[in-house]
Amino acid sequence: MNKKRRAVPGVHPYDGPAGGWGALKATAIAVRTQMDALDAPATLLRTNQPDGFDCPGCAWPDKEHKSTFQFCENGAKAVTWEATSKRVTAEFLAANTVSSLLAKSDFELEGYGRLTDPLVYDRASDTLRPVSWERAFARIGEIVSGMQPDEVEFYTSGRASNEAAWLFQLYARELGTNNFPDCSNMCHEATSVGLPQSIGIGKGTVSLDDFEQTELVISIGHNPGTNHPADDGNPARAVAARSADNCPQSAKRAGAGAFLPTRRT
Repeated sequence: MNKKRRAVPGVHPYDGPAGGWGALKATAIAVRTQMDALDAPATLLRTNQPDGFDCPGCAWPDKEHKSTFQFCENGAKAVTWEATSKRVTAEFLAANTVSSLLAKSDFELEGYGRLTDPLVYDRASDTLRPVSWERAFARIGEIVSGMQPDEVEFYTSGRASNEAAWLFQLYARELGTNNFPDCSNMCHEATSVGLPQSIGIGKGTVSLDDFEQTELVISIGHNPGTNHPADDGNPARAVAARSADNCPQSAKRAGAGAFLPTRRT
């Protein structure tokens, strides 16, 4: 089904190279509009570092410290959106009905900032009102207590900590249900169904070390340098180890050779 894309202010088609000065400019704009100028550098420099945190932009594992700037443009933006200093206030919620907020794009809604309190829907005013955590948990308890265990579904976030996820599933099991799918049900259900038909198992069978040992890396249907820049260092190690050529894309496109660190020259 074709849907007309909603125009986003400041967003326009771009046919130049991915990365480079354009990426640095876009990152600087995102940082300036979301974070305090003093907090931003320290936060970004902790991204994907041994004493820092994993970037929320992708799930690529980091087995060791490789560089000071271990993040890409999209990763930096994801960090600034998570660490934004913007907050959704009670005054904002009182001035904007839920109906009006539903008409806005996800991009616009995220631009208003983080939610810092539990919210309840007020049908009379069609607005969301902040409530205390005690009241929120009490209300959730009332609703869950009035339902059968299999009528409740506990959906977890892929960004939740292991400790929080453990407590969440423990509560569900104490209630008497195992209805707690995680984000992989949405992100990787096709993988778990399709891969067994081709390679016999529903997950990848390689490790990061395999990049340095293999004699051939074949990438079909995507451009890792643009879509998965966190993966760029692994083909680079394969190139260094095997003196292999890297041709991530046979079709020519604007700026294809401008910022590809794994290409031999």
